[in-house]
This record gives sequence, C-alpha cells and structure tokens, in this order.
Amino acid sequence: MTYDFLQHYWWFLVSLLGALLVFLLFVQGGNSLLFNVGKTAEERRLMINSTGRKWEITFTTLVTFGGAFFASFPLFYSTSFGGAYWLWMLILFSFVLQAVSYEFQNKIGNILGTKTFQCFLVANGVVGPLLLGGAVATFFNGSNFIVAKQNLTDGMQPVISSWANASHGLDALLDPWNLILGLAVFFLARVLGSLYFMNNIKDETLESRCRAKVLCDAVPFLILFVAFLVRTLIKDGYAVDPATGAIVMEPMKYLHNLLDMWYLLIILLIGVVLVLYGIIAEIRFKAQSSSTSETAEPNAKFKNKGIWPAGIGTVLTVLVLFLLAGWNNTAYYPSNIDLQSSLTIQNSSSSEFTLRVMFYVSLLIPFVLAYIAYAWRSLDRKQITKKEIAEEESY
Repeated sequence: MTYDFLQHYWWFLVSLLGALLVFLLFVQGGNSLLFNVGKTAEERRLMINSTGRKWEITFTTLVTFGGAFFASFPLFYSTSFGGAYWLWMLILFSFVLQAVSYEFQNKIGNILGTKTFQCFLVANGVVGPLLLGGAVATFFNGSNFIVAKQNLTDGMQPVISSWANASHGLDALLDPWNLILGLAVFFLARVLGSLYFMNNIKDETLESRCRAKVLCDAVPFLILFVAFLVRTLIKDGYAVDPATGAIVMEPMKYLHNLLDMWYLLIILLIGVVLVLYGIIAEIRFKAQSSSTSETAEPNAKFKNKGIWPAGIGTVLTVLVLFLLAGWNNTAYYPSNIDLQSSLTIQNSSSSEFTLRVMFYVSLLIPFVLAYIAYAWRSLDRKQITKKEIAEEESY
C-alpha cells in the first residue's frame, strides 16, 4: 500500500459516503411532500412515521461523511467547514430542526402545535438537499478561499486557510450552476421520497398521489441534471501536474477523466439507466392502473419496487461524479481566487501513517453496512398502515 494508493482509497470511501448520503436524502424529499401528498392529519402521520424510521440513518451518514473528510483530508475540512461555515451551519441547522420535529411534535405540552413542527420538516426537506447539492457543485465550479501553508509557522496567527470574503460560503449560491445541481438534488430527493412512500406505506390513496408526484418531479430533475452534467463535461477543469503539483486549467478536463477512466463511464451509464428504470417502471404502473386489471396483474410483484433500482442508480451516479472530481490528477476543491490554493487529494490528505491506520479500521465497514441492512429489513418487514399507527406509539 503506497501513499498514493491510500489517498485514492480514502477519496473513494469519502465519495461512497457522499453517494449514500444523496440516496438517503429520500427522507428529506419525502418530508418536503408532506403537505402536497398528505391531505389529512392521518395521512401526514403515516408519512412522518415512514421517514421517521430512517432519518437517523441519514443524519448519521451526514456526520460520518464530515468525519471521514476530517480524518482523511483535514485541509479540506478546515478550509470548507471552517471557511464556508455559514453554508454548512444552515445545512446542519436544518437537520437539527428535523431531529427536534420528530421528537417533539406530538409531545404533551407542545405549545407550538404539531403543524409547526411539520413545517420544520418541510423546511429541512427543501433546504437540506438544495444546499448539499450546491456544496457538492463547488467541487467542479470552485470556491473563494486562499490556502497559505507557510502561516503554520506564524506563532501569532497560524491560520492556513481563509475565506476571501465575508459571505463565508453563501457566495456559492450566487453561482447559477451550483443552484442548478442543488435543485437537481432537491427534485431527485422528492422522486426517491415518493418511491419510498409507495414501497413503505400501504395506502392506495397515498400511493396514487405519490405515483403522480414521481413524474412531476422526475422531469425537472432530469432536465437540471443533464444540463449540469453536459456543462461540466465540456467546461475547463482543474488539472494537476503530477510532477510539480501545479494547478492548471485544462479544456474539457472532466470529459477527459471520464474517457481515461473508462470503467467510471460504464458505472455512470449503469447508474443513469437504473435511475430511469426505477422512475419509468412506476410511471408505467400508473398508466396500467387505468386499464384492465388483467393488464397490470402479471407485473404486480414488481409494483412499488422502484426505490431500489433508482436508489442503487443514484449511489452509482453520484459516486462517479465524486471520483471525477478527485481522481486522475484533478483538483477536487478549486479556488477561484488563487488557482494554486486549490485542494487535491495529494496536498490536502492526512499523513501516510494516519491513512494506513484508518485503512485497517475501514475493514469493519462491511459489518456496519450489514447491520444497517439487517435493521432496515427488520423495520420494513411489513408496510405501514393506518391501523398500525393508531395502535402503536408513533411520531
């Protein structure tokens, strides 16, 4: 295991966590639909109980994503989380609102009212995916920061990285392409949320509304994502000279990355096909529901299963985007103020000893994932019904 291998290995793990996080945003997407799909208090309680069984996994993945970045690429952590703190604070605050809402909306003595806390869930469902998508877009479009490692020897002010303006990350929202990816993630989360509700809740009325929402949200998602992907592939990218470590602009750098790493192109195509399959399959069932029952019956066992191909496709697609940003001698966190301050997996990683020790710790990850899969399956052994939430304690 060389130092270079460990750096690439940990960028892969961080990318995988980021991809899993985007899939798990179906919780936020589902909550954003709370008042669009749930027309009665009972229906909204069904939806909240459904996402309430998974929100902790999403939150834990978000924290783990940040922790993995801190451990493996500490200079990114100090630059982005420390410099662009207003952007990250808004994201974290929306997730804290989510946790508080699940905990207190039905508690005795709730002076704000149940609907207020449900509005907090909707706010998290909108703000969380939008800002997280915008933050990821800065990996391709750059941010306004300066890195000066020589400051580490300054006893009075040993600050390595600093933000170049007083916005501290909110300036990312001024770039329309960051907003385009943020909106794409938002609509994708809503699509996944609808697919998840259809799979997890047994209620024909909610199922019908969610199926209609899949198409409504899939169209803007596809338009926005394709626009961002095409623009990213043809734009100038931030290349790293492997000999000197200098950052230079290279025309169509990300397209070159995709062609050089042909296996990522295959994974990207598989991911896109799976997402489209998950969406189209459920839309097709909606069309079949208006025809005779004989037409729909042969495919009944595949009904409401779209969350799985769409979810796996989301993980594969986002994983490829992260890898395109960091592998193949690419600066994954470009600086728009000082090109040479841009961060790469080589100049921002932890020491070889740290990465090596964490490599052995990371071998436990499959066991953690197996436990999560087991817990998930236990929770989803049967679909949620109105009778169940009436009889048992719920959110």
